[in-house]
Amino acid sequence: MKKQLLIIALVCVSFVNAQVFSGKGDQKVQVGANFQEYARGVNASFDYGLGENISVGLSSSYILGIKNGVKADFEYKFDLKARFNANIGNVLNISDKLDVYPGLHLGLKNFGGHLGARYFFTDGFGVYSELNTPLAKYGSEDDGFEKLHNQFSVNIGAAFNL
Repeated sequence: MKKQLLIIALVCVSFVNAQVFSGKGDQKVQVGANFQEYARGVNASFDYGLGENISVGLSSSYILGIKNGVKADFEYKFDLKARFNANIGNVLNISDKLDVYPGLHLGLKNFGGHLGARYFFTDGFGVYSELNTPLAKYGSEDDGFEKLHNQFSVNIGAAFNL
């Protein structure tokens, strides 16, 4: 009896479909690490589906360590961005578990673009990676911290379906 239940459970689990982006109303939360040339920190983001392949959201990064131990105030360590994504995983038809999303973001430090990918192992949990680059930078070059959040960066971490 135990073997039969185990076989039935394995067969049922094999039919589970971890859809990465389900369109309008879809909600994702991502938490991870942020890597820049001059600093390391944490990143958190939220995306909300507006349509079949469109989502908007917020992303925030906070610097925990700056290269060479330089001290910086909160205003230089924190960044908040509004973001727009084109979720094209289903268009590329690679896998139901993989979503690729190019997008644009407008933040406190810059206007930029990003390219991300999410892979879900289950319906609720996966991993993500994003490449970010500024297209237009804000602020002066006088403060010495203009490069924080204003350079190519990589985010990696865990992704969750809500």
